[in-house]
Formats: sequence, structure tokens, C-alpha cells
Amino acid sequence: MDLQLELNKAGGFKNLELLAKQVVEGFIAGMHKSPFHGFSSEFAEHKIYNQGESTKHIDWKLFAKTDRLYTKRYDEETNLRCHLIVDNSSSMHYPQLADFGIDSLNKIAFSALASAALMQILKKQRDAVGLSIYSDKYDYYSPEKGSERHHQMLLHQLREMAISKPKNKTTDTYTYLHQIAEKIKRRSLIFFFTDMFQTTSDDEKLFEALRHLKYNKHEVVLFHVFDKQHELEFNFSNTPKRFVDVETGDHINLYAENIKENYEKAVADYFSEIKLKCIQYRIKYVEADINKDFNNILMTYMIERQKFL
Repeated sequence: MDLQLELNKAGGFKNLELLAKQVVEGFIAGMHKSPFHGFSSEFAEHKIYNQGESTKHIDWKLFAKTDRLYTKRYDEETNLRCHLIVDNSSSMHYPQLADFGIDSLNKIAFSALASAALMQILKKQRDAVGLSIYSDKYDYYSPEKGSERHHQMLLHQLREMAISKPKNKTTDTYTYLHQIAEKIKRRSLIFFFTDMFQTTSDDEKLFEALRHLKYNKHEVVLFHVFDKQHELEFNFSNTPKRFVDVETGDHINLYAENIKENYEKAVADYFSEIKLKCIQYRIKYVEADINKDFNNILMTYMIERQKFL
């Protein structure tokens, strides 16, 4: 299957679920000697159904063959609760792309596909997942559930988010993180996708909001999503260009080489500060370069899940 053709064939993330399955299956295939046994709730054996038990796991195919009721038992059954948070401000839609491909994703598309892949793993394990999306407002919230209908609803929200093209949408991340922290009452594993770019608030407010997520014994993983080549290393050709702030509309005309050294230092210092704050608040920091694959994200999930349980 050509995954690149499956992604965004004129209609956006048309086959997001299929693509997420392929990402997860490819990841699992590479884990031949992994220490993470019991990764998905694999079928172990049958046991005789006892009257009064839930009928949820009855093997009806076996009943058709034997005329006896058996239920499936699994290697590992958990009730982990996970909440995904995605920053949907205009800066997350950089770079602007005419078409998405598995090897050509902007920040929001990368976040949507990574979230869908994590949801696919959670679905395999029958764990509950919730979703929050915010921009200049709280765009979407759904509490943690594990049903197939809920799974499809979240996939729909991720698809719509990825193909939307918000213009000049700034965000006060700290405002919505505080609101989300108040909503998540029970201990959860939280994954947060953001580029950490803000225009209207100081850094301390943002870091305090991250700290709020640690309340109630939540485990928090920050996936810092960015285009490393352009947003950190500032690799642009040295021809006159107009650089436009997609959130405010402000622009500046310049030669990239004239500011490259100072820009790199300023951004590198900011990114280092983010990492240090995450260490201070015991938040797992993960660099999520949109030009790399998803294995780093999925492996991080595996490790954090082991710690959470």
C-alpha cells in the first residue's frame, strides 16, 4: 500500500484511521526483541462462561461451533485513562502545504496522525482516551471513554482539525491548560502536542500552567512539535524574503543569513528553558521534529505507560 496516496487525497485526512493502523503495525513489527511484553491486550485463552458474568467477551464464533459459551481471557487488562491535548493555533499549521503526505506533514497534521496512532494503541488495550483541542478558544473537549463510537468521534475531530486553515489565531495556552487541568479529575496519562509558541503571554505563565497539569498525580508528556530545519536551525536560502507571523499577521523583510546566528541562539535558549522547566516540574519532554517518523513518540508512550501503571 502506498501510504502517501492514502493521506489527504483531496479531502484531507480521509483515511486517518487506516494510516494510524499502518503506523502502529509498522512500529510493532520493529519490536521483535522489545522488553515491552503484553503491549496490547492479546488473547490468551478461553474459559467457560459462568451465568451472571458480562457477555462482553463471549466468543460467539466458538459458540456456533461447540454450542457452549466461552469467554476470552487476555494477557493484560488495564483501565488506563489517557487525555490528548492539541494546540490548534495558526502557528501549528506551519508550513502551509497544498497536500499532505506521510513524508510531508506540517505541525498540526503530524500532531493529528501521532494522536491517532496513540489512540489506536489505546483502543487495542481497551483503555479510555479523551481529547482537548484549543486555539483562540476551547475548540473541543471530550472526557475519557473507550467505546468504538467515541474512538470514531475523536478521529473525526482530529481530521477536521488537521484540514482546517485558521487565520491569525493566537492562543493563550496557559488559559486553556488551566481549564483542562480543572476538567481532568481522575489520575490520567496526559499527552500534550504544541509548538510552545505564544505571542500574548510571558513564559512564566505558560510554565505555571504546565505545572498545574501535574496536579492529582497526572503523568504529563510534552511533545514539542516543530520544524527543526526551519524553526530552530533557520535554514532558508539567502535571498530577500518576507517572513510573516501567521498568528498576528506582522511581517518583516530580510536576508536570512543576516539574522541566522542570533535567531538560532535565541530559539535554542528558549527551547533549553522549556526542557529545564519540564525537568523541574517532572514533565517528560519529547522533541517531535515533523520531519522524522513516529517511532520516538510511540516508544515514549510505551515507556510512560509502564511507569504509569
